[in-house]
Amino acid sequence: MPAGYHRMGRVLLVRLPSELRPFARTIGAAWQRELGVETVLAQTGPIQGEARHPHVERIVGDSTLTEVVEHGVRYRFDAAEVMFATGNRTERQRIATLVAPGEVVIDLFAGIGYFTLPIARRARPRVVHAVEQNPVAYRFLEENLRINGVADVVHPLLGDNRTVALPTESADRVLLGYLPDSAPWIPRAVSLVRPEGGWLHIHRVVDVRPGLPAATAEIERAVEATGAVRESAGRAREVKPYGPGRSHVVVDLRVRPGRR
Repeated sequence: MPAGYHRMGRVLLVRLPSELRPFARTIGAAWQRELGVETVLAQTGPIQGEARHPHVERIVGDSTLTEVVEHGVRYRFDAAEVMFATGNRTERQRIATLVAPGEVVIDLFAGIGYFTLPIARRARPRVVHAVEQNPVAYRFLEENLRINGVADVVHPLLGDNRTVALPTESADRVLLGYLPDSAPWIPRAVSLVRPEGGWLHIHRVVDVRPGLPAATAEIERAVEATGAVRESAGRAREVKPYGPGRSHVVVDLRVRPGRR
C-alpha cells in the first residue's frame, strides 16, 4: 500500500508504485471508504511547465472539484487541473505575517491565490497585484477572491508575468513562487520594486548537500547582477523536502534597485 497521501478536502492524491497499478481501483476504493473522501487520484508524473499542470489519473470517484480551508482561508479548485501543495501550508501562513499594513505586493505566480489570499485576508495591504497565466487557475483565483471577500484589495491579471502590464517601481514586496527555480525572474522582480527598496521572496529547489548558504549566495549574486543593491543579507529557509536529496527553499532578501 502507498506509504502516504495528500488530502485536499474531498479529494485524495496518492502515489502508486508500478507494481500496484493493476490494483489501483481496489486501493482507491479502500482509501475512499477509510477516509470518507469523494474521489481518489493517482499521480502519474511530475508537475511541469510554467502553467504548473498536475499529471494525475482518477482511479475512483467522480468530481475532482474541492475546497481546502487553511487558517480561515478558503481555496477552491479542481484537483485534476490545478496543483495544490499541502506541504506549503506553513509558508502560506508565514508570508502573511511579513506583510505590513498598506504595502503594495506583487505576486508573479499567483495560481489560485496560494500566497495572495492569506496576505489579502490577514495583512491589510493597500493592493496585491496577482498574475497568473494558466486560464483554469486564473478562473479559480477570481472565484477565491470572491468567496474570501478580498476582491476589493486584489488586482488579478491573466497573462505572462514577463509581459503583462504591472506598475514598475511600486512594490514593497514581490513574490516569486515558481518551482523548480524562480531565479530567472529576478530582473523582472527588481524592476517592480520601489526606489526606496523592497523585499523579494524567491522560491527554488536545491540539493541538500550544498545547503541553504549556497542557495542564498546564488540568489545574492543574481540580484547583484541586475545592478540592485542588497539592503539585507539573504535569509533562506526550507519550505519542505522535495524528493531524495532535494529541498524546496525560499530566500528572503531586501533590495534597492540601482540607478536607471
